[in-house]
Amino acid sequence: MRTMITLAAAVLTCMSSAFSQARPDFSGTWKLNIAKSNFGALPAPESSSLKVEHRDPALKMVSTTVSSSGERAYELSFTTDGKECTNWVGNVEVKSVLRWDGATLIMEHKAAGGEVTLRDQWALSEDGKILTVTRHWSGSQGETTQTLVHEKQ
Repeated sequence: MRTMITLAAAVLTCMSSAFSQARPDFSGTWKLNIAKSNFGALPAPESSSLKVEHRDPALKMVSTTVSSSGERAYELSFTTDGKECTNWVGNVEVKSVLRWDGATLIMEHKAAGGEVTLRDQWALSEDGKILTVTRHWSGSQGETTQTLVHEKQ
């Protein structure tokens, strides 16, 4: 019996270690590689970057995008524990729920009272130098999917 308990404790320790390793740290400054990205039905920006501070379950980021309409920067705060978070993008309230699916961070966002939804999947390359965001947009104007490739600076 004692051997079984010791074995069970060892297995749980290994599983716990593997589980924590499966969750990457997205901290850093990430620059969008426009040439490697696919913007779907939406226009590409002139430039875009993310500055991420990630101490699981807290994730904070500053998103800065430059387009033909100028520069826009937004500071957003989330938790990755499945609890709803509220942020403001300009004057639009955005409600988000983030959760882990293995090493992929799933972000589900609803804006304009749920009329616009975004579903992001964040995945980090094995070497930690590439952040790929697969984003699906849905709203009254239709749907599109983007693949946004960011390089760590």
